[in-house]
Amino acid sequence: MSLATLTAGELLSRFSEFDSIIDARSENEFAQDHLPGAVNWPTLNNEERHLIGTMYVQVHPFEARKRGAAMAARNIAAHIERELMDKPKDWKPLTYCWRGGQRSGALSLILAQIGFRVTLLEGGYKAFRAAVVQDIPLCVSRLNWRVVCGTTGSGKTRLLQALSAQGAQVMDLEALANHRSSVLGAIPGLAQPTQKRFDNLIWQALRRFDPTRPVFIESESRKVGNVALPAALVEAMHGATCLNLVLPDSERVALLLEDYDFFVRDVESFCERLQVLSTFLGKALVARWQASVRSGDIESVVQDLLRQHYDPVYLQSMRRNFRHFEDAGIIEPTDHSPRAMEVLAHQLIGQTP
Repeated sequence: MSLATLTAGELLSRFSEFDSIIDARSENEFAQDHLPGAVNWPTLNNEERHLIGTMYVQVHPFEARKRGAAMAARNIAAHIERELMDKPKDWKPLTYCWRGGQRSGALSLILAQIGFRVTLLEGGYKAFRAAVVQDIPLCVSRLNWRVVCGTTGSGKTRLLQALSAQGAQVMDLEALANHRSSVLGAIPGLAQPTQKRFDNLIWQALRRFDPTRPVFIESESRKVGNVALPAALVEAMHGATCLNLVLPDSERVALLLEDYDFFVRDVESFCERLQVLSTFLGKALVARWQASVRSGDIESVVQDLLRQHYDPVYLQSMRRNFRHFEDAGIIEPTDHSPRAMEVLAHQLIGQTP
């Protein structure tokens, strides 16, 4: 029998040693967050976990353990029959559950008895989460950041995408958060990750970057929709070199109408989102905008949104928070098209030491 243990701190630099990473928690726990590359083999599924938890409290812990053991044995047997029949003897899995206890322990013991070289994560997901939170500031501090600033609609995300496509290192926080980072930034049909999942995704991106090369990142606020950036990353951004991306107003409006085309197709959703701004700009102004949207004049509403809401808020925030914003070099694409952003990205990569 080969059953070893590993601490979460040790694991951070040893992921490549394992052929598979197996999460023995329930489906809902796995969906909240999980280790990079993990697969879900629930020892108890969602319904079973709820049932055993209720029995533990309302009946008796011993009775709950007996019933739970029977369920776990059936589930582990199913996992073995489904996943392991073609695995060689030298297959090396890592297993974990919430705190490295009964669920992953039961699975690990059986896999080790079969003859596989099993490693059990001490402290389970909870210990991994703590290790990630502790490691993020260390990862952030090693990197050389370039913050792409620019008013709403100037094409910051498009520029980041063009930089990434040409081999530059890019941290796209909006892509990780499934949100465009504004009061209108929720993407229809796309849920945001949990805070734990978002932190994990940021950590996974950070650990892949080369410290000898710059990392481009957008000038986000402390939150992207409902998820918050790690404090260390926010502080690093605030002290980093800035680039100021500038586009004429007409190009910005055209870009926003392309990127938020779902509002053009569904004007009532747009009007509903505009209602959120009543608190800041007043009900009368928002009502006029909603009437314009319903009459088909969306372009003028977008222009007003930029001038009366987004631009003043953005510029005030940049000057207050980003210490090198006033010294930022101005970068200007010829227009808002992807091709113009590709040309600008090429120029930036060539100028970056």
